[in-house]
Amino acid sequence: MTLLRQVISAPLAHAVVLSRSCLAVSVTPRRKLSVSSSSRAPRVDANVLLGMSEQELQKLAVDLGQQSYRGKQLHHLIYKRKVKEIENFIQLPQSFRNDLQEAGWTVGRLPIFRTVTAADGTVKLLIKLEDNRLIETVGIPVEDEKGPMRLTACVSSQVGCPLRCSFCATGKGGFSRNLSSHEIVGQVLAIEEIFKHRVTNVVFMGMGEPMLNLKSVLEAHRCLNKDVQIGQRMITISTVGVPNTIKKLASYKLQSTLAISLHAPNQKLRESIVPSAKSYPLEAIMKDCRDYFQETSRRVSFEYALLAGVNDQVEHAVELAELLHEWGRGHHVNLIPFNPIEGSDYQRPYKKAVLAFAAALESHKITTSIRQTRGLDASAACGQLRNEFQKSPLRIDSSTSSSESDIAVAS
Repeated sequence: MTLLRQVISAPLAHAVVLSRSCLAVSVTPRRKLSVSSSSRAPRVDANVLLGMSEQELQKLAVDLGQQSYRGKQLHHLIYKRKVKEIENFIQLPQSFRNDLQEAGWTVGRLPIFRTVTAADGTVKLLIKLEDNRLIETVGIPVEDEKGPMRLTACVSSQVGCPLRCSFCATGKGGFSRNLSSHEIVGQVLAIEEIFKHRVTNVVFMGMGEPMLNLKSVLEAHRCLNKDVQIGQRMITISTVGVPNTIKKLASYKLQSTLAISLHAPNQKLRESIVPSAKSYPLEAIMKDCRDYFQETSRRVSFEYALLAGVNDQVEHAVELAELLHEWGRGHHVNLIPFNPIEGSDYQRPYKKAVLAFAAALESHKITTSIRQTRGLDASAACGQLRNEFQKSPLRIDSSTSSSESDIAVAS
C-alpha cells in the first residue's frame, strides 16, 4: 500500500510536500453485519455511464435509436454538469431517459458514507460501493498566494491492499477486491462535490496497489484526463513495486508521474519493511526505473517513509544517495515522516532527524522534499478510517436499511 504524496519539486529550503490525510473518528457499533465472500476482480458494471468516452456515449445513443449528438449531451451532463441520476437529465427527451433506465443503465456515482474534516481543511471521505464495501479518498486543498487554490484528490485503486506493508493501516484491514474504473473516477467527482471546486491534481496513493489493478487504473486515467480534463502531468501513479508492471506502464508513454515507494536504501532493510520486496529485488526495481525514464523522459519520484530508529539515520541517507546515483540522474526523493497508526511498533522520527536525513541527501546532490503532514489532528494514516468502520466485506440483510445510520463496524 502506498502513501499519499503531493510532491513539489524544490530545493530543501523551500520544499513542502502534502501528506495523506487519513482521518479517524470513534465509532460505536450499532449491530453486527454479515460477512460476504471476498472477490478479487472488480465488479462488472456493464451498464454504467461514468467512465465512458464521448465516442462510446455517442454509440450508445445511436444504439438506442437517438441521434449521435445525444451522446455528446450525455457526456456534458456526466462530466461537466456532473448530474448523478438519469431522471435528472432533463435536457434529454423523456423517451431517451426511459430507454436508458429500462436497459439498466445508471450514471454510476456512489454515495458518500462518511465525511471527516481536519482543522487544516483536509477532508477524508468514506465512499460506499454497490456491494457495501467502503473505500477512502482524500481531498487536500492548498491555497496558493500566487494563484488559485489547488485541490488534490488522493484516490484508492483497491478495497484494502494485499501487500501488507508493515507500516500501513490499509494492509492491516485486509483486501477484498480491485476497483472498477468508474469507482475510481467517482472518487474524484465526490471530492469536487464536497469542496465545490475543481480537482486540479490526482494521486493514485490511497488504498491499494495501483499496479495490481493496472487495467482499471489506466481506464480511469484516460477518463480523468480526456473527460474530466485533468492534465496528465497533474496525475501521479504510485507503486511499491510489482514485477513487470513498470515496463508495461512505460509502454503507454504517459506524461504522468511515476512514484516508487522505496522506504529503504538496501534490499535487506526493504524486505523487513515491505514484505513484497522479496519478489522484486531493489536492483530490478532500479533498473526498471532507469528504463522507464529512458522510455518516457519522465523523472521517477521516490517515496521514503521515515521510521524512527529503523531507516532514518544519516548513514541510510548516504546509502540511498549512492543507490540513486548508481542508477541514473535526475531523481527526486520525497521524505514522509511516519504517521502513527494503532497497533504499530513504529514511531514518528523527531524533526531534527528528518532534517538531518534531508540535508544528507541534499549534500549528495539529491533533490529532496519533506512532506508537510496534513490532517494529523484527526489521525493521518491511510486506511485507519475505513478500518474503524469495516474490517471485512459487508452484506446488508435485504430486510434492513442500508442508510448511513444503519451501517456499523463488523466485529
